[in-house]
Amino acid sequence: MNILISERRLHMSTISIIGSGGMATAIAGRIAKAGHTVEVISRDPAKAQALADKLASGATSGTYGATPTGDIVILAVPYPNAAAVLADFGKALDGKVIIDITNPVAPDLSGLVTPFGSSGAQEIAKAAPASAPIVKAFNTLFGHVLAKGERLDAFIAADDADAKARVSTFLESIGLRPLDVGGLPMAQSLEWLGLMMIGLAKNGAGTWNIAIRVDIG
Repeated sequence: MNILISERRLHMSTISIIGSGGMATAIAGRIAKAGHTVEVISRDPAKAQALADKLASGATSGTYGATPTGDIVILAVPYPNAAAVLADFGKALDGKVIIDITNPVAPDLSGLVTPFGSSGAQEIAKAAPASAPIVKAFNTLFGHVLAKGERLDAFIAADDADAKARVSTFLESIGLRPLDVGGLPMAQSLEWLGLMMIGLAKNGAGTWNIAIRVDIG
């Protein structure tokens, strides 16, 4: 019974997205189709409103820097902008679960731009409020593939067990299969995997219409 109640509450919940670009649009569309209310937040209010209008389904636009409505907040901005965005929100993110979707890849795709031994998610965690756990997710999925609505594997990494469970339930609710790869330091492996996906699309696969699937026997 408790599980059913929890799932029902999640189904009717609001998910906030900071960002209005391609990945934000793809994720927001999938969330809206699953029955959640989407709150779009952007530095550019017009872009946030335009995406909310496109989504319909009761989607709203939020105020940049103010407390997001959703308990789950998806950080869908380019990695170089992430720290500044978190600084702009500051304590407004207290108690929120933040999903980091960034790929901190070098412009020439030669590697990651994060400090040695760290990940983008770990650097983002340093900039976020201590009460806002970071969960790495979505970074190994291409937006246009995600937007097709197919069931895809979504890798997640986080230190906070409750946050990880909540994000797993959320991912399942939008038709994805969450696969836990471990604590937040494993985000570095996921970010390298994101870079590998880009390299595969540009070279061996010859197409961006690809996704990683795991066979569990």
